[in-house]
Amino acid sequence: MLPAKTFVWLSVSVLLFIFTSTAFVAPAQSQYPPTATPTPPGDQQEIDPDDVISVSTTEVLLPVTVRDRSGRLVTDLTRKDFRIFENGVEQSLSELSLRQVPVDIVLMIDASSSAANNLEDFRLAAEGFAAHLDADDRTSLIQFDDRVALLQDWTRSQVQLHRALKRIVPGMFTRFHDAVLLASRDQLARPTARRAVIVLTDGIDSGRGSTFDTALRAALNSQTAVYVVSNTQIERSAKQEQLSLLLSATDAVRRFNQLRIDDLRLGLAALDGSEQNLEVLTASTGGRLYKPASFRDLEKIYAEVADELRHQYALYYAPLNAKKDGQFRRVRVETSNPTHQVTARIGYFAGKR
Repeated sequence: MLPAKTFVWLSVSVLLFIFTSTAFVAPAQSQYPPTATPTPPGDQQEIDPDDVISVSTTEVLLPVTVRDRSGRLVTDLTRKDFRIFENGVEQSLSELSLRQVPVDIVLMIDASSSAANNLEDFRLAAEGFAAHLDADDRTSLIQFDDRVALLQDWTRSQVQLHRALKRIVPGMFTRFHDAVLLASRDQLARPTARRAVIVLTDGIDSGRGSTFDTALRAALNSQTAVYVVSNTQIERSAKQEQLSLLLSATDAVRRFNQLRIDDLRLGLAALDGSEQNLEVLTASTGGRLYKPASFRDLEKIYAEVADELRHQYALYYAPLNAKKDGQFRRVRVETSNPTHQVTARIGYFAGKR
């Protein structure tokens, strides 16, 4: 039986704090080791540690996905088709590119008991995803369950990724928040690349480490788009089937299984709350939430994410507010076509001096 997991609700006050706070709150100390594999010589750059998780206000890179009303990617826009606003003030776009900015992608797998039986489906989907990437894109691999483990540091090699995927072993609990924190804060990407996390999980954290709002803030700080392939719908169907079976039994059977009935109801409530948090996490960071009905859909979904990353626009602008004050700057992107569905992160934290 899956051990009970503690679900952390994200309150309205927490959202207001994240989106308007002017002071940086240091994330909780994690129990996983820092990234140990050295960066390849060709990628070494002098980086101020304080600027790694914040934007230099000299220029902002904002990855943007545009879809039409049918959900198809729109790939023929030019700079004049976009308008960008920072804290309500329109900004001047300095540059726009499509498929020309490399992306560093962290592949994360929930290896806890809720997903352990489907690790092979994830391996196949992850390898198919990597095959769709451009030559300059990089991937790394993180497993999380009772602990958070970096199985593969940044690589362009599909062979290395294949070997790392074979090292995934199932665990029990789910340290989802710590995994997002590691991917966003400690698994440092190239400062000139787009950053994305693709994670397979139900999002229900065991409550043994960081909180949801800490993980969300870390993702916003590092400008990391989070794509979640959530198995909540798969779990929900299984739990609802079990619950319906028990509730349709005789009174004596229901009384005998009351603890199990209560556990299933709590589990369904936790899944509902988890989906709300995952919606906030993906929408705030410019990613997307997928809820497949079957693990057989994983390869299709990962291929769709790869296609989106290949067709993102990279918008550059120099903020009119050039202060390095560490404040959160809320960003909004529009196109000249009001029927377009525009996806971008909600903002960034300006770098501190």
